[in-house]
Amino acid sequence: MHAAVIVFPGSNCDRDLAVALEAAGTKVTKVWHKDTDLPQGVDMIGIPGGFSFGDYLRCGAIAANSPICKSVAAHAERGGYVIGICNGFQVLTETGLLPGALLRNAGLKYICKTVALKVETSASPFTEGYNAGDTINIPIAHHDGNYFADDETIARLQGEDRVAFTYEDTPNGAKADIAGILSSNRRVLGMMPHPERAADAGHGGTDGQALFRALAGALAAV
Repeated sequence: MHAAVIVFPGSNCDRDLAVALEAAGTKVTKVWHKDTDLPQGVDMIGIPGGFSFGDYLRCGAIAANSPICKSVAAHAERGGYVIGICNGFQVLTETGLLPGALLRNAGLKYICKTVALKVETSASPFTEGYNAGDTINIPIAHHDGNYFADDETIARLQGEDRVAFTYEDTPNGAKADIAGILSSNRRVLGMMPHPERAADAGHGGTDGQALFRALAGALAAV
């Protein structure tokens, strides 16, 4: 089991994500954004949170045009696993690997706190460690986490059981309370909350552990 964690200028959760993946039994290699190729034998890609390129344009827009993102897209298109967290979710929407966009929080302020999420589906490699309907507590830390898509896209995501997580008390104005979504093949997950910050008891909560353990199990079965 081998994961690549992509690092952009301004990434600040790459180590956290690597530690969470390693704790679940996954080998991790960090990959600089200017690289063009992924390491041999990579099973999954993690795009961490932070402020890639300072978020000086749309969040994630510059990162989405980094050389490595062509390989990320190719990996996803051939059925590889990808998780994008917070800024990583923004990158996934900017690359077109997931639909929708992340807008400025409705309250126009940065939010950093632990929030309650509802697990909407257990039918994915990322969420099968939970039961649909479970409530989990996961930290958020974002200024542009307000998920938006048109009504048709929202209906399709809901109808295809591709909403992974919703907020129980939406902190940022996200449409349909969406906190995380899946690709059509269910192997790409984008989510704004930070499960890697809830993967060790020292963090004050371990509700994110099940996500990384489930993902490691899926990789082991490949």
